[in-house]
Amino acid sequence: MKQPGTSGLIFNEPQLWEKSREGRCAISLPRAEVERAEFDPSLTGDAPDLPQLSELDVVRHFTRLSQWNFGVDSGMYPLGSCTMKYNPKTNEVQAARQGFAGAHPLTGDEFSQGALRLMYELEQLLGEITGFPAVTLQPAAGAHGELAGMLMIHAYHAKQGRQRSKILIPDTAHGTNPASASLCGYESINIKSGPDGILEPEAVAAVMDEDTAGIMITNPNTLGLFENNIKEVCEIVHAKGGLVYGDGANMNAIMGVVKPGDLGIDVLHLNLHKTFSTPHGGGGPGSGPVGVVDKLIPFLPVPRVERDLDTYKFVTDCPDTIGRMHTFYGHFGVLVKAYAYILSMGGEGLTNASKYAVLNANYIKESLKGTLNLPYDRPCMHECVFNDKHQQEYHITTMDMAKRLLDYGFHPPTVYFPLVVDAAFMVEPTETESKEYIDQFIDAVKAIAKEAAETPEKLKKAPMLTKVTRLDEVTAARKPCLRG
Repeated sequence: MKQPGTSGLIFNEPQLWEKSREGRCAISLPRAEVERAEFDPSLTGDAPDLPQLSELDVVRHFTRLSQWNFGVDSGMYPLGSCTMKYNPKTNEVQAARQGFAGAHPLTGDEFSQGALRLMYELEQLLGEITGFPAVTLQPAAGAHGELAGMLMIHAYHAKQGRQRSKILIPDTAHGTNPASASLCGYESINIKSGPDGILEPEAVAAVMDEDTAGIMITNPNTLGLFENNIKEVCEIVHAKGGLVYGDGANMNAIMGVVKPGDLGIDVLHLNLHKTFSTPHGGGGPGSGPVGVVDKLIPFLPVPRVERDLDTYKFVTDCPDTIGRMHTFYGHFGVLVKAYAYILSMGGEGLTNASKYAVLNANYIKESLKGTLNLPYDRPCMHECVFNDKHQQEYHITTMDMAKRLLDYGFHPPTVYFPLVVDAAFMVEPTETESKEYIDQFIDAVKAIAKEAAETPEKLKKAPMLTKVTRLDEVTAARKPCLRG
């Protein structure tokens, strides 16, 4: 099968200051209606060193930079644990509508009814999908949602009259979980998963006591496996007065199929920039709404959106609230996109998205399990985890294979995570990839595995077709170039 990777025309592009020429200007400024004033450094300091460029300079510069980037609109992005799915362009259209894009957070409730209604209805929709009676949209990202959830657990125990000191975290949980717990003053107690890659109730019962605030569970976990014992684990934690935090970052595997609120989970965050198809920006903005059970509603962040007949309003009179987690009410533009995604998909569409995500991951797992080593050979959910055990006799590592995938035109999968699997090679195709694209990826991995056996020296030099070839990562870590 023909691969998408090729060696094409790749432009070099200097910094804008290197292209700058005195007197060039990319725009024609209108005639000034006031007298020209000379710049006075004594009043304002030195003038900013801005490049002087023609319009063509500017257009070519940013066009060339865009050609260096790789995104889901360019090709398959099988980054495990990240859910890099295609974002329908209708979401962008709706978020760009003037009524939303031009809305100002200080306008007041009376003139923000449309925005407030959208947020209220999105909360209701997310609550219905997850099985929770109340949701806050305020957290700005997944880890921010984690922190909000843990702050509510902390506030709940304080309200009970006795704060606790520990939190249980499985080795298959997301890496940010211990940080969120630590920020709330909890000591993280690691629990090892069982031989099947999931939590064993006995392991939880052995460490759960009255000084433990609860447990943080990622389900499906970072091995891409559903925690079959989740209900029993929740019962063990609840019996000791603890609460269960659910990391919903992997909700894309169970959306429309399983409601975490029905499993015994007390608080759950979602990643709108994953499951609900809003873009992963260059570090943001994301969105991490949090759903809670009834007893945690008083602790939700403020302001909260409430409906009174056909009027919507912000409410801040909540004495037990953990306070604000964000200025105003989160990343509103991201919320519009998620709302548009849910409405355009409908309940059946959301359910099918999960089913196709699971189908695609299992198709890859079954297709590659003879090529790469599969530590946990059982049905997976949205992602599957391999490693380089079969390639070690040729001295080829997971990193070598990941680098070589760039030459075949694919973004590499997540590597060396989760830590439960040595030299992990973690693939998440998502539901938006067709069989044709997935087959191309499978063929590329098989071709690379063949190269590992026949010409391992080639893989040690990969990538060879990219603008930047194999980097000296050890030197980069020890002697980073901090020029900015």
